[in-house]
Order: sequence, then C-alpha cells, then structure tokens
Amino acid sequence: MRKIILLIVVLFSSVTLMAQTKVGGVVYDENNQPMGYANVYFKGSTEGIVSDENGRFYLQSDKTYKVLMASFVGYKAVEVTLTQAVSLDLKIKIVPDNQIQEVKIYTGKTSKKNNPALDILRKIWERKRKNGLNMFNQYQYDKYEKIEFDLNSIDSAFMSNKIFKGMEFIWDRIDTSRVTGKAFLPIFINENLSEVYGDNVNNRKKEIVTASKNSGLGQGDGVSTFIKDLYADYDIYNNYLKFFDKDFVSPLSRTGINVYNYVLADSAFIDNKWCYNIIYYPRRKNELTFKGDFWVNDTTFAIKKINLEASKSANINWVKEIYIEQEFEVLNDSVFLLKRDHMMSDFSLSKKEKSKGVYGKRTSLYRNHKFNIPKDDKFYKQEVDNFDPEVYSKSDEFWEENRFENLNKNEKGIYGLLDTLNTIPKFKRIYNIATILASGYIEIPKWKMDYGPIFSTFGYNNVEGLRLRAGGRTYFGPNDKWRIQAYTAYGFDDHQFKYGISGKILLNNKNRFVLSGGNRRDIEQIGVSLTTTNDVLGRSFASNSLFSSGNNDKLTSINLSMLSAEMEPIKNLTFSTGFTYRTLKSAWDKFSLDYFDEDGNIQSQVKQSEVNFMVDYTPKRKTIGHGVERQLVDYNFPRVFVNYSQGMKGVLDSDFDYQKVQLYYRHPILIGGFGRLFPTFETGKIFGKVPLGLMGVIPGNQSYFQIENTYNLMNYYEFVADEYASLHLEHHFNGRLFSRVPLLRKLNWREIIGVKAVYGTVSDENKAINASGLTYLAPEDGYWEYHAGVGNIFKVLRIDFAWRGSYLNLPDANKFGVKASFGFYF
Repeated sequence: MRKIILLIVVLFSSVTLMAQTKVGGVVYDENNQPMGYANVYFKGSTEGIVSDENGRFYLQSDKTYKVLMASFVGYKAVEVTLTQAVSLDLKIKIVPDNQIQEVKIYTGKTSKKNNPALDILRKIWERKRKNGLNMFNQYQYDKYEKIEFDLNSIDSAFMSNKIFKGMEFIWDRIDTSRVTGKAFLPIFINENLSEVYGDNVNNRKKEIVTASKNSGLGQGDGVSTFIKDLYADYDIYNNYLKFFDKDFVSPLSRTGINVYNYVLADSAFIDNKWCYNIIYYPRRKNELTFKGDFWVNDTTFAIKKINLEASKSANINWVKEIYIEQEFEVLNDSVFLLKRDHMMSDFSLSKKEKSKGVYGKRTSLYRNHKFNIPKDDKFYKQEVDNFDPEVYSKSDEFWEENRFENLNKNEKGIYGLLDTLNTIPKFKRIYNIATILASGYIEIPKWKMDYGPIFSTFGYNNVEGLRLRAGGRTYFGPNDKWRIQAYTAYGFDDHQFKYGISGKILLNNKNRFVLSGGNRRDIEQIGVSLTTTNDVLGRSFASNSLFSSGNNDKLTSINLSMLSAEMEPIKNLTFSTGFTYRTLKSAWDKFSLDYFDEDGNIQSQVKQSEVNFMVDYTPKRKTIGHGVERQLVDYNFPRVFVNYSQGMKGVLDSDFDYQKVQLYYRHPILIGGFGRLFPTFETGKIFGKVPLGLMGVIPGNQSYFQIENTYNLMNYYEFVADEYASLHLEHHFNGRLFSRVPLLRKLNWREIIGVKAVYGTVSDENKAINASGLTYLAPEDGYWEYHAGVGNIFKVLRIDFAWRGSYLNLPDANKFGVKASFGFYF
C-alpha cells in the first residue's frame, strides 16, 4: 500500500512539475454575454493574454500561481482563486465600475479623441526609427532558430483511427500547447545557427548560416527554406506585416488608428523599466488584423513585450490561428533589443474550434550583439549559391554545446521519429501518395528516376483527338547536378507518335553555369505568349481543346532543337545565350502557315535558325535547392526580362534573316492597406521580313480558365503584330471592400479588378508575303478589355467577368465572357 501511495504521489508531482499552472475558460459581462478582448493575467506578473472575440482564453505558465485576474477598462477587476494547477473550464463575470465616472467604458469602438493610448502610440511612431538596431551605423549578432511542425487537436478518437494501426508508439510523444491548451504531436523540427550582419548607413544585411539540422527530411535546406518563407522576417514597427502572402496591419502602424481600438490598461515596472500596457483589438471583422497587448517604455517609447493574435475572422485560408510573442531586453538605459521571437500558426482545413490541423512554430533567439564594426561592400555581396555540405553535418555534441536553449524530451525525439516510421510499410505508402500528389511525379528509387508528370497523361485537341502521354526524368536527389527528361505521346486521330527529350548539367555552383540541350517533335498551339522562350519540353495549356471554347483548329507541327548556356554571376541576375533550329508547318488542312518565297512560290514549311541572348533580372526572388533545377518559393518579386534574337538565313537551310527585340517587366506593388497591384508590361519589335509562323501573335484565350498574360476575349490568331506594346493591370483587394458589407463579410470573398490593353502593327512587307489566306489584322487602333472578379469562393475558386472595350464590330467578336480558375491560396 505504501508503494502504491508513493507511486501516486510521484505521478501527481511529475504532472505538476510539467505544467505548473494552466487556466482556460470564458469571460462574461454583466448581461452574461461573452466579453471579447478582456485582459486575463496571473496576479503579480506580466504573464497574460487577451480573450478572443467570443470571450474565450487559455493561459499557461511554468510558474505556480494562485490568483487569476480578469479586467477591462471601465470594469471592476476580478480575482479568481485557483485551487488547482489545471483549471480549463472557468467562467469569469466582470461588471462595470460605476464609481469611476471619469473613465469611459469601452464596450465596442474606442474614441479617437482624448484617448491616452493613442497619445502613447503617436510617441511610438516618432521614435520607432531611433530604437533598437536603428540606433547604430552597423550591427551584428548571433541567431538561433528552431522551426517545428506538430499535429494538433489529438483526442482518443483520432488516436484509435485505423490509419495509425502499427504506429501507436508515436502517441508517447504527445504534448500540450501553452498557447491553446490543445494536445499536439511533434512531427518535424529544423534548427539553424547563423551570424547576422547589418549596415544601416548603406541599407545592407547578410545572414550566414553556420549550422543546420533537419529531422529526417533529407540533407540541404529545401524543406527549411520553404518553411522559412512562411515565417519570413518581420519588424513589428513596420506598417504592414507579411504572413502567408497577406499583408496584416501592424498594431504599431500609422494607419492602426483606423483599424484598431486601443485601450491603456495598466502600468508597471518590467526589468526596472516603467512601462505602459496597451490592449488593442480590431474595429471590424474579416480584416487582416490582430488582437493582443504590448508593454512600452515610458521614456524611450520602445516596445518591451508584445503579443499578436490574428483575428479568427481574418480573411486568410487554411490558417486558423496566428500567434506571435516578442520580448526585448534592455542593453542599457536606452537600447531595447529583440531577445526572443516566437510565432505559432495553426494550419487547418476548417476554422472550427475542434477541427484538427498542424501547428507550425518558429522560435528565434538573439545574443552577442556588437555594434559599429563596418564591413566593406564586398562582404555584403550576396552569394549566388552558398551550399556547404558541412553546414548540414554537425554532430549531436556540437548542437548540445551551441544551441541557445535545450530541447525538451519530445523535441529531441523528433529526430528519430521519421527514421522509425520509415520502417513501417503503411507510413511509407501514405508518405509516397502525398509526395506524388504534391510533385506530380512517381518516384522509382531502383532506377533513380521519376515517372510523370502524371497530370499530363491525358489530353485532347482537334488534330490528335484523344492524346496519351508518358514521360519521366532522372532523379538521384533534390540537388542533382544533371538531369535528363523525356516523354512520348500518341494521338488516336492523327495516328502519330510525338516525343521530346532534354538534358541539362550544372558545371559551376558559384555562378550557376548551366549547359542544356534537347529536341522536341510535337503539335502545338503557338502564339499563346508574347515573350517567347525556348523550353524544349514546354507545351501550352491552349494545346488541349478539352478546356477550350470555339474552334481550336490553328495547331502547328513543330520540330525544335536547342542548345544553350546560362550563367548567374550575380544573385538573381541571369545571362543566357542559345542556338535554336525549328521547322513549322500546319498540323492540318483547315489552317495554313503558307508564305511567298523570294521567287514568288508558295511555301508551306518555315525553317528557322536563330541565336538569342537573354538577360533575366529577378530581385528578391527566393528559390529552393542547389541543383541544376530549382523551385520558386513564390512569384511576388519584380522581373525584368530582355531578349534579342537574330535569324540566320542559310544556316541549316534557314529561310529568314531578321532581328527581334523583346522586353518584359512585372512588378507586384503593395498598395498600403488596399491590397496588391500586379502590373505587367511587354513590348517588342521584329526587324526584317518574316511569315506568320514567326510573327508576334497577340495571345488569345479560348479556354474557360484564367491564363496569365493572355487576353480573355481574344481568339487564337485574331490579332498579329511585328511590333507591339502590351500593358496588363490587375489589383487584388484581398477582401478589403467585402469585409465592410455585412451580408458578404462572412463569405471571405476577395475582390479583383483589371484592365488589359495592347497596341501593334504589321509592316507592309510582312503582309505581302502572306499566302495563308488569313487576314493580318493588327490592333493598331488599340485593343483593350477589362474584368472584375471574385476570388476565394469556397476557398479555391475564382470567377472573372470580362468585357471587350474595342473592336466590337469584328465578326465573331467576343464582347463578354466568364473565366474561372482554381488554386489553393492562403
């Protein structure tokens, strides 16, 4: 009996030590209505939280507390005695303090006048560029970053699911979130140590990763780079904070007064510094805002502590919660430096309270600050490819000695979890299925190759009828130095086999010197892009009329061979040159590329030899991988692309001598608080005599779907040009307008408007050699169309309504159209 009692005492003590104090529940007002944005904290501490819009809260501390406080400006503070370490069903009622007549009771929107919180906020604006690292010309520090993914909302029903049969041992690693109180299972962890250098005079910054460790998801930084982009660096003093490709209004923003309510709630000493506590919460639902509180020093007006929690009604998909904590240390009387930054996101298909999902957590720690040690410009030059295998092969002893804080038992266990799971056939099957759906390729490890892409297996068009395609690529790993890809296809109507093969090799990592070449013989809808590339295996969406309206009868048989060299001497600045030889002829008798040769004879096949030089500048572009092929993290970066092509008559029996110049420019622009504008400009000119097959075809769109840089109401070959200028403007409001309409607010729809215009001409000599029977119509009066759309319908659907603005009297002119697109976006 004594042993049993001793065991019970030990178990109880261990539970108490693991979680000293956990509280949760709901705050109510005097009318028993949930009290949103109430301040809940442990008495005698600065550990607290703000209840959500439904009055719910959860608070956890490693310390033992006996009294919980709940308050709101104009209401009496309530003390709740805690009789046990865990109390998760508290119901706290607070009532107005009628004795405080001079304080306004804030139950909804707070006043923008005579509000002491706003006076303090204005002082923060004045000093924000004079605080922290901004006080020094140069700075440097050491940084430790830990990123973790966890399955959350785990309960007994979930654990007993048949899918986990044979993997029950994983439940031994379950933990509890100190933010939400939900049970979670750690499944992935990544750690990084780095040195950070900055120069405020020249606005330069560089981070050198010295060590990196992944939990079984392969060597290199492919996975961690992608995850880091989800948790990009942010500065709470900035007007907007970018998360998941959305721009949230910072509570310290100069525009914050228009979107937040602010309440001066308390004041206290923190680390011997007198600080004010300000609570903030959104003025309206569905906007990209936060709720929370911050502590700010009374003399420097620098932030000492802040927490931000995204409103559950915020217009963002697949993310149920975003929670951020930052703590600043006082270096001396006037310098406040970021010491700890913690961010947690709850990824879920639904925002319902009990829905299961995945936590993504990032914790960053900073130390060893040094100041005013200048570095030369060469030091800050960004390396094109800084892959160092030694960074990813540090020993366990190294990490035990150098990480800034110790891992807990469950975090340490993650490193062996995947190794164990990979021995279980069921897990391997689930993992492989997920990989196939994400990449579109089926891995065949035995042959070191991938089969696919599987989504291109079936197709249909007027010439080929049903089209079947099979292909693959070599695959030794994500950082392969060389790669070969090939495919073959067969059309059941034209009874012809098509094929394509290409290869590329990375000869130098430092400047990414790549050689590539290939050959393709296929049927293609050409003229679906103004700015041309020489992608051997590329095939336009327009080539399958399964997704088209009208007649898709202007298809071309193409035989393309290509050799090229590419180099990136400066990060995101790429130079390339190449030689191409192609022949073009109509794929069937309802369409013609015929032209008159110099002797006046009609020729039906175009032979073209061409050399080209390209410059591609993509500042702020982020990529994944260090091999011959890299993946883009996103497309929200500027791009300038310049191409010069020279046709070489007589080379390999080529028919034409010409010069072609093209310019492409795209630059997404954040319009403060009103979404993002996507302008795209293209212009080009062909010098010399060319037939229709080499002409600049204004890209039409006969599909039912949105296709970037095409014209929604234009048919294939409706307009051609040998010189042109095109401008597309599209603005995404991200739900800013709909959030102010009560009936639309809950739908989380997003507004899109746009206009597209093009001007072009065709020279008389190019018209003269036309023998195709087609009329060369150029948009020399200017073609334009405009569209308005609604995105985020059911979280995946976008519908656009387009109207034609000119050339309305052309035969078969499309004056109105509806286009759709699908996608998974945050």
